[in-house]
Amino acid sequence: MAPPPASEAKAAPEPLRISLVGTNDLHGWVMPSKATLPDGTSVEQGGLATLAGYLSILRAENPDGVLLLDGGDLFQGTLASNLTEGEVVIGAMNALKYDASALGNHEFDYGPVGPRSVALEGDDPFGALKARIQQARFPVLGFNVTDSQTGVSPTWLGNEGTLLVERRGVRIGILGLATPHTPQVTNPVNVASLRFAPLEESALAAAKSLRARGAEVVVAVAHAGAVCKRGDNPRDASSCDRGDSEIVELLETLPEGTLDAVVAGHTHQPVGHFIKGTPVIETSGRGRAFGLVELFVDPATRKVLPERTLLQGSIPVCARMDATLGTCDERKLKAAKGLQLVPATFRGSAVVADAALEAQLTEAFARVEVEQKRSLGVRVPAPLTRNYDAESALGNVLADALRAVSRTDVALLNSGGLRADLPAGDLTYGAVYEVLPFDNTLAILTLSTEELKRLLEAGYGRKGTFQVSGLKVKVEQCNGVPRLASVTLPNGKPLPASKRFRVAMPDFLARGGGGLEDVLKTLSPANIDLGEKQALTLRDALVEYWKTQKKPLVAPASGRLQHVTTTAGCPAEAPGKP
Repeated sequence: MAPPPASEAKAAPEPLRISLVGTNDLHGWVMPSKATLPDGTSVEQGGLATLAGYLSILRAENPDGVLLLDGGDLFQGTLASNLTEGEVVIGAMNALKYDASALGNHEFDYGPVGPRSVALEGDDPFGALKARIQQARFPVLGFNVTDSQTGVSPTWLGNEGTLLVERRGVRIGILGLATPHTPQVTNPVNVASLRFAPLEESALAAAKSLRARGAEVVVAVAHAGAVCKRGDNPRDASSCDRGDSEIVELLETLPEGTLDAVVAGHTHQPVGHFIKGTPVIETSGRGRAFGLVELFVDPATRKVLPERTLLQGSIPVCARMDATLGTCDERKLKAAKGLQLVPATFRGSAVVADAALEAQLTEAFARVEVEQKRSLGVRVPAPLTRNYDAESALGNVLADALRAVSRTDVALLNSGGLRADLPAGDLTYGAVYEVLPFDNTLAILTLSTEELKRLLEAGYGRKGTFQVSGLKVKVEQCNGVPRLASVTLPNGKPLPASKRFRVAMPDFLARGGGGLEDVLKTLSPANIDLGEKQALTLRDALVEYWKTQKKPLVAPASGRLQHVTTTAGCPAEAPGKP
């Protein structure tokens, strides 16, 4: 019998399409970020109600094929989030129908339920987080996080760090990973009973377990990210810094094919790269963008077809966008001429914000608006800006105020803890909160001159910098690696050899954050006051000081922190991240 004509032959079935949507490092930003461009144009980027419009388009385009995931750090960063201990964030994520989130380090920041963020005797250090997990209609995953007493996942997480779901008939395994550095980037008191295992062994074990349970595709949500200097070619990961990219180092170690995709976080850097064939997405955070990975699964073999994978690392979330550039990203609009903002479109469809979610968030904002707009009776004549890698106007103002309020010789602030610029105009509590969102206490260390020098060597010997008051510091960049070159009194005179310095800092640093842990271990505990018995947080102590002073916040003359480049005595190659 002759075979049927070609026109009658059955066409091969189309691959099954799975759309992975990834966000990360929301830090409480359920509302849009607002900016004013040099020409006076106001632009907005982000907002979960607007993100809902993008999700609606994707879900209509690929019914039952969308998976919505987050790379962790849901909380800590906005007044709306912090005053509700994350309730407003989880409420919005429930409305968006998230499928899972990684366990971020800042998920532990709120500590016990209530205003105190550090667990003291009798407190439940996970009280606030437990309340949010119970509220969430999606799991928070951390496969490598275990209870130090039992050696297994904490019961309050409600899962073992993995999840199995089905999309388009494809069984998808999701595993969660938390950075092993979590104790150094949250209050270590709150996580003292937990252990954070290395990423590689945990990812491998979780992936094997999921495959054994029938997962045909395995995806990781990881609060561990990357720093990639270029994003023009997703197949070229050579610009990704191995010393600063936990997720790159992980994927370069794992057997190829262990993971089919990764939604990353923690580094707040746009990533849209294939690492040893595995697509990785990450955004700069704050809900301003999302990443998208389109996987295509062969319906017969049930395997991902890697040559078909599509990757978009960072898609801006816009209610309105420039008609020509098609974006609301202020960094891309700053130099543009003749802007014309029009309603945003995505994949040929209008982006329509979710009205119900907008109403839900408006109600939540109303509860904190009074506190947000509370005037402190202080003027800021000119904007005070921050800088992660150098001395900044904002850093100088804050460090000077910290030294004054604590009546110490020296004050140190980690630049990464300053999360927003301070705008010009009437100073409000909400503006201060955005700059200093963490509920740090004001710690004071008493140090000999040699101990102070060792502390500064550790602090300035890593990426980023410390803002300082009461000293003059010189830092050398040696083959890209910073190191302390010299430290003097503000007038340039040497530090007195026999002096005992009182040094103020956030308790995050005094507990070992910012690379100070090894030095702090050598100090007498009697010389470290963590400020746990103080009535005010560091932020509120500064607020009360400014209210009492009633003076405008004006940046002092710069020059206390100098950065120079040298080749003298440099190592041949820059080492990895400390």
